Amino acid sequence: MWHHRQFWAPFAASALAAVAIATAQPQAQSTPNARNDLPNPYKTIEGWAKLPEGRTWGSTSSVDIDKDGVSVWVGERCGTNSCLTSNLDPVLKFDATGKLVKSFGAGLAIFPHGISVDRDGNIWIVDGQDNAPRPARGAAAPAPAGATPAPLPMGPPPGGTKGHQVIKFSPDGKVLLTLGKPGGAAAPDYFFQPNDVIVAPNGDIFVGEGHGGGNSRMFKFDKTGKLIKSWGKLGSAPGEFSQPHALAFDSQGRLFVADRSNNRVQVFDQDGKYLTETKAFGRPSGVFIDQSDNLYVADSESQSRMEGAYGYNPGVKRGLRIGSAKTLTPTAYVPDPSDGGGATSAAEGVAADKNGVVYGAEVGPRALKRYAK
Repeated sequence: MWHHRQFWAPFAASALAAVAIATAQPQAQSTPNARNDLPNPYKTIEGWAKLPEGRTWGSTSSVDIDKDGVSVWVGERCGTNSCLTSNLDPVLKFDATGKLVKSFGAGLAIFPHGISVDRDGNIWIVDGQDNAPRPARGAAAPAPAGATPAPLPMGPPPGGTKGHQVIKFSPDGKVLLTLGKPGGAAAPDYFFQPNDVIVAPNGDIFVGEGHGGGNSRMFKFDKTGKLIKSWGKLGSAPGEFSQPHALAFDSQGRLFVADRSNNRVQVFDQDGKYLTETKAFGRPSGVFIDQSDNLYVADSESQSRMEGAYGYNPGVKRGLRIGSAKTLTPTAYVPDPSDGGGATSAAEGVAADKNGVVYGAEVGPRALKRYAK
């Protein structure tokens, strides 16, 4: 299976060109860029979560906190970056000591990308890829110099019978609900490369879709899975998206969307009305808000090299930024231990337990980090 960065690399330039087109939309709130000089009150703890004998960490961008406030749920890609040919369980639950206490989902998800625990303790997993046949590497002839870039794909390749869905599990692993067509679907149907899911207190379900294709939009469903509405498209104006990569609610019920390739977090009401945005937390791969309205944002991609290149966010360094969802102001910064090279490093997914312990789920380094004050 292709790595989810590599698979869409040829489309990065045309995607950036598409989102650069200005449109007559409400003007975004001007916010300062992310700071790299904030204090770091955390120590990093590696190797906290214990996997079974013989199993090693694969890529994961999925982490959330259990209903109990301290146990940790993770969607892990079966020791590699895909569960397509694996019989391992991709959904893992660890207690507060790091002991694995539950696992399930073998054969049900190809590419766990987002995870969410609802107020009833059910586990929602987003499967961001499919099992459609892929051409062999190098099979396609390279485009001649100066050729018009290929259009961004708007839907999955033909032949897929699994993937691009959202799955709701009971805490014991029973499948309770699925959203989307197996193998994916293009607009007006869904999904193609869904990223994350979150459930409102009243049971409404929100899903962000679009991971480098020509599609980028938000969906709202009722608790039975009936589609209520969708909004947004690929672009950079307020209310448009380029990779709505992660979702969170604050105490007011506002929906925070990590609009990753636009280097911003956008804020909406639950009817999809644009409220505000911020660039003060970096290029957001992951976003989480705790019960005290502390806002946690994972930046795994910012880089200053090459204007127009993927991840371009000059002057901003990668890492975790923590602050207030009310004021949209960061107050702490945990630096990425890497030099910021490569497509992704350190945490993409982020969550914090009721005691303020932070967890970072890493795609590139293939790890789950624990950050304690």
